[in-house]
Amino acid sequence: MVKTLFLVLLTTALINNVVLSQFLGICPFLGVSRNMKTAAGMGGAVVFVITIASAVTSLLYNYVLVKFDLVYLKTIAFIIVIAFLVQLVELFLKKAVPPLYKSLGVFLPLITTNCAVLGTALTNVQQSNDFVTSVVTGLGTAIGFCIAIVIMAGVREKTENNDFPASFKGTPAVLMTACLMSIAFYGFNAFA
Repeated sequence: MVKTLFLVLLTTALINNVVLSQFLGICPFLGVSRNMKTAAGMGGAVVFVITIASAVTSLLYNYVLVKFDLVYLKTIAFIIVIAFLVQLVELFLKKAVPPLYKSLGVFLPLITTNCAVLGTALTNVQQSNDFVTSVVTGLGTAIGFCIAIVIMAGVREKTENNDFPASFKGTPAVLMTACLMSIAFYGFNAFA
């Protein structure tokens, strides 16, 4: 059981990386990856939200929606849970770490609409994952998002003052970097 959970964690973080393989959560990935501190802060917030959302939505789905034959409400119910968790993160950061709260700006509330969060919850339901597997899947997905955004921020910081051709400056350079990162993460499929 532990070996299986470790493989789930590793697979969701590296092989099926939510950003680089499934292309979910691109908006905060590209928008917040300008510096390492902000990217790490966003990664931490996403780790919390996806992991807790996976746990809560698993319980909600299995013990409320299925029990009372309300499965058709899963998307709405999951969005409400995610919005609540993001509000908790936002309140915590506003009180505990105001500089990070300000640097994340509009991207913090956008975690609510981050398709990676909802996608993970819906994937857990579609794959009929039990509670523990759902939480591990959520944690692995979130760690994968965090790894991707921090690597992207590191690359962007290192290449910020490089002399790119005019046609590659800005967004094209970032998208090319994301493409190369995706190819590099695809290499982890050899271990699957």
